[in-house]
Amino acid sequence: MKDRYYAGFMQEKPRWMRSLADLRGRLFVFITDAIALIYLWTMVSYCWNTFVFHTKSFVTLPWWVMLLVVIEAAALWENFGVSIGMKLLGLRLTSADGSAPSLGNRALRYLTWHFSGLPLVGVMAAKDGQAWHDRLSGLRVVGAKDVETERYPWYRRSWSIALLVLLIVTLVAAMLVTRVDFVKFFTGAPKTGRIWRAFLSPEWSLLGDGIRLLIVTIFMAFMATLFGVLIAVPLSFLAARNLTQGLLGRTVYTIVRGAMSITRSIEPIIWAIIFVVWVRVGAFPGVLALFVHSVADLTKLYSERLESIDPGPVEAIRATGANRVQVIIYGIIPQIINPYLSFTLYRWDINVRMATIIGIVGGGGIGQRLYQYTKLWRWSEAGLLMLLIMLVVWAMDYTSSRLRARLG
Repeated sequence: MKDRYYAGFMQEKPRWMRSLADLRGRLFVFITDAIALIYLWTMVSYCWNTFVFHTKSFVTLPWWVMLLVVIEAAALWENFGVSIGMKLLGLRLTSADGSAPSLGNRALRYLTWHFSGLPLVGVMAAKDGQAWHDRLSGLRVVGAKDVETERYPWYRRSWSIALLVLLIVTLVAAMLVTRVDFVKFFTGAPKTGRIWRAFLSPEWSLLGDGIRLLIVTIFMAFMATLFGVLIAVPLSFLAARNLTQGLLGRTVYTIVRGAMSITRSIEPIIWAIIFVVWVRVGAFPGVLALFVHSVADLTKLYSERLESIDPGPVEAIRATGANRVQVIIYGIIPQIINPYLSFTLYRWDINVRMATIIGIVGGGGIGQRLYQYTKLWRWSEAGLLMLLIMLVVWAMDYTSSRLRARLG
């Protein structure tokens, strides 16, 4: 990324282009550091409020105070050390002659940054693409490869220390938010004894009914996968970047990719609720929920495989004068047939597992009956259904993994 923002901009390019590129890189660095500091502030505030005031609040000071402090902290970090944003872009602060900056030069750059760097005027109106606060301080921002710096151990590098602090604060805050209680975890296990005893003594009289419900679940997954493949295969060609050229192609690519991302982000259980309201309770809304999610997931997997095909055979067939359909049939399909089959089997395996979950909201199959038994605390009946589910999932996982290995 640093080559994009700095090394790639040669002197013969117009000043405004160099200034714009410099502005874009500096904005990326500053925004990245500001986000990291805001996140650190809010997490530390939450931990402080929880331990000291026993309140679940992420705020300790007004937002405008936090914003001012974060801006100053980011400026100090970038002028007196190597921030996370600078590390991501591979940038370093150095003197004009390539030597290590002195403390006085860093302080001067920090002070003048408030007049030219913060309003961004100094970057846009800079001479030869160099910001005013850089010129006044005698410092410049360059790629890490362009300057020789002494390597320090990780505990003396500001960006690595910051990452460690962020990790520790995140861990502490996560434990507080999720109310992790290891004492209850290790002392409350005996309370579940009744449930485990019931699971280990399943109600075998329901075996026939359980197998019937299991067959419904398997066919729900099969129908959802089949319909999903029929829609996802053509959509994958529209969602592959290397196959969509021109303004129209890019527009279609963006729309399809965006729609699939939105659809995939909605969990199947939410789709099941929508379709239960739409077509009423039963196996069909479960099929529709799995179908919608399968289309989005398979389109992504298929299109990514299309983007990684070898262009050699495609160009060779195109050179013979073949039309677009012939190029797809003879140059693309032979390269994707096995991966597509592998992805399809994998998705069917996922759908079998998901089909047992969407039954909770009335999506039909064995999951719906399992949910009813658990609500009534009929653990022996639930244990039988769980045993059948485990056997089918294991068999599906084993079979699909063997088939994927052969296809791969």
